[in-house]
Amino acid sequence: MDILFIQQILIAALKTGTPLLLIALGELVCEKSGVLNLGQEGMMLMGAMAGFAGTYFSGSLALGLLIAMFAGTMMALLFAILTQTLNTNQVATGLALTIFGTGLSAFLGSQLVGNTIEGFQEIAIPGLSQIPFIGPILFQHDLLVYLSFMIVGLTWWVMHRTRLGLTIRAVGENPHAANALGIHVIRLRYGVIAFGGAMAGLAGAYMSLAYTPMWMENMTAGRGWIALALVVFASWRIGYLMLGAYLFGCSSIMHLVMQGLGIDISPNLLAMIPYLATVIVMVLISSDALRQKLATPMSLGKPFDPKLHS
Repeated sequence: MDILFIQQILIAALKTGTPLLLIALGELVCEKSGVLNLGQEGMMLMGAMAGFAGTYFSGSLALGLLIAMFAGTMMALLFAILTQTLNTNQVATGLALTIFGTGLSAFLGSQLVGNTIEGFQEIAIPGLSQIPFIGPILFQHDLLVYLSFMIVGLTWWVMHRTRLGLTIRAVGENPHAANALGIHVIRLRYGVIAFGGAMAGLAGAYMSLAYTPMWMENMTAGRGWIALALVVFASWRIGYLMLGAYLFGCSSIMHLVMQGLGIDISPNLLAMIPYLATVIVMVLISSDALRQKLATPMSLGKPFDPKLHS
């Protein structure tokens, strides 16, 4: 295995990990505020379908990107209305949202299956992309990969260096105390849920506008569920989340790598690697219950009614 081959694996891992990073980042911020949204897969599929449809009919990638984020946000706000205003169960509502998004995206996108577009192209950053080995890995990607780097940095800064980030974390730990201090808990949670939906839509747009510029039913292939496991794997830390996304991305392409190396294993078994890795990670995480309990936001998944705590 030469250096060039390793380089190509790392480039592919980064590209494959990008949609996981985007959707998991939105879920991490949601969970930091105490909201557990299991509808990531449905929101991501709606973003993928809407982004492709917007670009296909308008010819504009930028418009398709905005439409994808809008679709994800609208799906997320539906979840917010049900869980934050009507106080429905977050787990059941999230599962229903995934089923709804999966079916609706298939229905609305049925006439688009098989069509293709010219998606986002690679942009080599002058100078930086010429750095030996590292240059092509980090500085020769499409616009959405670069955008993911910026979003991660900005989100980390907001969560750890601003009052808004402190407020989000405070609400996630003790919404009753936050409410007593004058923080509008429900309004804040609406905002972070919308952010999570926008990130899910952006992740879906990456799938249909950059990774494979086409639309087909269920093209996210369970990435929304992997993203949920990834947040737990990262212990709700953005740095670990970024590393984990690329590790999961690497596991997703290992079946292609193994086939390229001539390993005589069924392709169907090799394609199971990322999902097997998810199960193994969750088992390892659950083995350290104390560490997991300390890292988990205290109010995660718990309903909050300001009328009962005013």
